[in-house]
Amino acid sequence: MKREEKFYLIRSDILPESIVKTIEAKKMLESGEVDTVNEAVERVGLSRSAFYKYKDGIFPFNAMMSEKIMTITFSLEHMSGYLSKVLTYVAEQGGNVLTINQTIPLQGIANISMSVDMANLRVSSTEFLESLQEIPGVRKAMIVGRG
Repeated sequence: MKREEKFYLIRSDILPESIVKTIEAKKMLESGEVDTVNEAVERVGLSRSAFYKYKDGIFPFNAMMSEKIMTITFSLEHMSGYLSKVLTYVAEQGGNVLTINQTIPLQGIANISMSVDMANLRVSSTEFLESLQEIPGVRKAMIVGRG
């Protein structure tokens, strides 16, 4: 019989030092700041055994939440560089484009549907959409789904 997993939300300042150091080491590995577990544990001052003991049971809070995915549709004028400006804006705001579909431009306008992972977005989804519509060439933009 499989044991049920329980999860708790705990403030980081009350965690034991070895768990906090494990979190730091995992961040270094995930970001590419270090290449090996040895490098990570040496930098944070943690034993390898403690790292391996805790590493599979510690997750950032946002990793435990479901992904925030928003699907947006918008019309874009058919001019060179306009789509690039939209994609740059999404990246600058911390969004990650998961899918993008574009119709063939008719009468100088292409319709675009884009799914964006919003988990790391630096602005609210409302502000994101309003600012998206201010990008040159973007016509009406609207949210058609969230997941």
